[in-house]
Amino acid sequence: MADWKNTLIRAALEARKIAYAPYSGYKVGAALLTEEDEIYTGCNIENASYGATNCAERTAFFRAISEGKLNFKAIAITGGKEAPEDYAYPCGICRQVMQEFCKEDFIILTAKTEQDYQEYRLRDLLPYGFGGEKLQ
Repeated sequence: MADWKNTLIRAALEARKIAYAPYSGYKVGAALLTEEDEIYTGCNIENASYGATNCAERTAFFRAISEGKLNFKAIAITGGKEAPEDYAYPCGICRQVMQEFCKEDFIILTAKTEQDYQEYRLRDLLPYGFGGEKLQ
């Protein structure tokens, strides 16, 4: 997939447009890239109870996993109130979901635009992750 980072960021920016965020006003979009170069998008979906809110990253993962995808390369995340004015990072729960389904070199792009983004590996954002291998 040529220029895959820009394609992934563009998909996250589009997903952000349909976020349901009536309480915080903070809209997040995510685009998840599988090892087969398929993209699954997700947006945050808020709930009045807040505890029932689902993050964009988990929405993308759960969509992909529910369709039998279990191998992932990267995710792009974008968020903000009016526009992506700052880099949106995955919360702790989302990082734990990434730990469950991704290798430590999984790429995380936090983006304001296609040209303005930061790149991390999962091991950078969750350096001492707890995964299933610890339970074996």
